[in-house]
Amino acid sequence: MLIDYTSHRRFGGRSRLRAELPALQNQTDPLTDVFKTFTKWPPGAAPGRPIVKEMRATGESEVTRRKFYIGMIYGLWSLIATALSIPAAIYLLIPPKLRKMPEWVQAGTVSNLEAGVPVEMVFRQNRVDGWKVQSERTTAWVVKLPDAPVVAYGPQCTHLGCAYHWDESRHYFLCPCHTSIFNIGGAVVSGPAPRPLDRYETKVENGQLLLGPLRTSKEKA
Repeated sequence: MLIDYTSHRRFGGRSRLRAELPALQNQTDPLTDVFKTFTKWPPGAAPGRPIVKEMRATGESEVTRRKFYIGMIYGLWSLIATALSIPAAIYLLIPPKLRKMPEWVQAGTVSNLEAGVPVEMVFRQNRVDGWKVQSERTTAWVVKLPDAPVVAYGPQCTHLGCAYHWDESRHYFLCPCHTSIFNIGGAVVSGPAPRPLDRYETKVENGQLLLGPLRTSKEKA
């Protein structure tokens, strides 16, 4: 707003100018408002004020806020990637225990066993394969022998892993796949089986037969 100092000097002098000066300072010039709109001055800025520093400070605060948000996003992605990579690293770098069997599994009672008469017992055991634990149904041929209280044979033939059975009439274990024959002590009588039947570790507690790991027989036929 332009002030006509000549008119003030003519109609009142300096005292009137001093009285009207605060009101005149609060008035805004339309041209100044238009200029502020197009130049995007900060609020409260006026012609003659050092607005370059204010605009620079505003720009720096916006850049700092943007960097903070970007850093926060990158940090969250890093945490997610770390959380996902740790289980994968454990799975790849730490070898799992394969096919781990519990130490002792209850197979059945031994009170009804007759000496020299094999009985097929069915039980369940947990098998650990990698990171998976599965409950499997399996069997064992259990027999009382003169030289051992109770013997439990694995259910697979030692030739190709076929299931065999007890032939009461011939008093032998017979494998129908390739006609391997085993006696009641697990030894090979005839056929292509390379070794005797595998045996479980056994123990009896309170009339219950407990089976341990299956031990591979090393004796050659």
